[in-house]
Amino acid sequence: MTDNVSKEQRSKIMKSIRSQSQLENSITKELWRRGYRFRKNTKSMFGKPDISIQKYKIVIFIDSCFWHVCPLHSNKPKSNLEYWEKKLLRNQQRDIEVNEYYLSRGWYVKRIWEHEIKKDFYEVIEDISNFIDNVKKSKKKCLGS
Repeated sequence: MTDNVSKEQRSKIMKSIRSQSQLENSITKELWRRGYRFRKNTKSMFGKPDISIQKYKIVIFIDSCFWHVCPLHSNKPKSNLEYWEKKLLRNQQRDIEVNEYYLSRGWYVKRIWEHEIKKDFYEVIEDISNFIDNVKKSKKKCLGS
């Protein structure tokens, strides 16, 4: 099935999609309020992590159910199916590449699904907080502090 809009219009539509979601902003605001310091969407880092703490080698990604093909909530568009299958498959492959990149370099990687945040925001905040705190503790043990 062909696309209903021109290539230029589709490009304009895709460019208008913001890289930061409201969910991401609410997560980072709450973490900041709790005293965690980090960088958001660091363009110089591979995969442009949503949250990064370079001191502790932590990267956190907040994955949208649509764009990252959530096994529970993903749905494929009905039109232009070939394009979307290719696009979404590439997104999944990129996620794997990004994970492997950081893990092979000794980084700690956490991925959070959009639906987890919508289900229980504060549980996700606690989970991220525990993740960061556990990495900090393990780093201190390695340094002998």
